Amino acid sequence: MKLIGVLVAALLAGEILAVSIKPAHAAEKIAVVATFSILADMAKQVGGERVAVHSMVGPGSDAHVFQATPADAVTLRRAALVVENGFGFEGWLDRLIEAADYKGQRIVASEGVAPLSQADTDDHGHHQGDKHGLRAADPHAWQNIANGVHYVDNIARGLCNLDKSGCPTYKANGAAYIERLQALDREIKGRLAAIPSERRKVITSHSAFGYFAERYGVEIIAPEGVSTEQEAAALDVAGLIRQIREHDIKALFVENISDPRLIEQIARETGLKPAGRLYSDALSKAGGEADSYIAMMRHNGVAIAEALEAAGR
Repeated sequence: MKLIGVLVAALLAGEILAVSIKPAHAAEKIAVVATFSILADMAKQVGGERVAVHSMVGPGSDAHVFQATPADAVTLRRAALVVENGFGFEGWLDRLIEAADYKGQRIVASEGVAPLSQADTDDHGHHQGDKHGLRAADPHAWQNIANGVHYVDNIARGLCNLDKSGCPTYKANGAAYIERLQALDREIKGRLAAIPSERRKVITSHSAFGYFAERYGVEIIAPEGVSTEQEAAALDVAGLIRQIREHDIKALFVENISDPRLIEQIARETGLKPAGRLYSDALSKAGGEADSYIAMMRHNGVAIAEALEAAGR
């Protein structure tokens, strides 16, 4: 990070010269940096035309293993606001903020959300236990849309504090967005509730869906921990395969940011064909099936429901 700091200083020196010869814009947008693509979409929905949002970790990329560059630090230093998830999700962020000498405001989007511990995830979105025995907080709170509503409220509040003249716009945008989120939340809950509880069991590759499981009454089983950096132990995989056979579990999913080889191994050994892809920590690229938070949550809810419904036929 010290090297990044030196390179940032050099990049900023060139940037100051470039800015000095550009004409001034009458209405500059507020520069917002979101740590990953899901938060970036939320900030765009709330901020509308008054903000320019940059996603530090882009669509389809894994925030757990993100490596910042000097260009990222320059972008961060120029921002007025950083939107972060919290719960230890962005372990790299404090170091990057220090290297960039960032002086702007920070919003922790998950503020006010009650976190699930890894033990809670074991109970609701079951996980066989990682090889290090870790029981950290599960950071994936956005997988419960009710928590997503808290995120939106926090983002709107942060933008209001930063830009008081735009506050009516942020509040109106946030309220309209929350209405859409709450409608989707009811839709997912209703569809999954119609499936017999004993059939609501899903296998996926890492424990990113504990909040989804708790909110929507699904048992989601995974052989990895809450971070994609944690590898599944052989005993975990063997136990999972045994559980699939014993409980006749029919829904198996790959994830957009995880190595598919683990799920492919489970599929080979059980004869259970993957039912599709779930989106956990990142959106799809623009134009994809999950290129917004609402599209992502709708896709996940529909994919899980369709797989479980098909298993019952």
